[in-house]
Amino acid sequence: MKSRREMLEQFVAADPADAFSRYALALELEKEQRPAEAIVALREVIARDAAYVAAYYHLGRLLARAGETAEARAVYCTGLDVATKANDRRTRDEIQEAIDALD
Repeated sequence: MKSRREMLEQFVAADPADAFSRYALALELEKEQRPAEAIVALREVIARDAAYVAAYYHLGRLLARAGETAEARAVYCTGLDVATKANDRRTRDEIQEAIDALD
């Protein structure tokens, strides 16, 4: 039986434009303690779908954990703008809290 990650990798291979599958794969990689690969996958989500708000929060969090505070802040700030434009208050608030925690 295939692992969840393997299934998600198949979904992404079958439809590279599917932001949800790519995002789910990134979260699965993080869960498997593979943060560098998760960062790459989240960057790809954003590159393919700049309006995928949740990806900014998770990418910023992983970058902050990796000690890349300046890059995390930049990602969070972009995500804050995207969330505001999308009228996604919940994610906007989460991103703002993450920015505040960096200070």
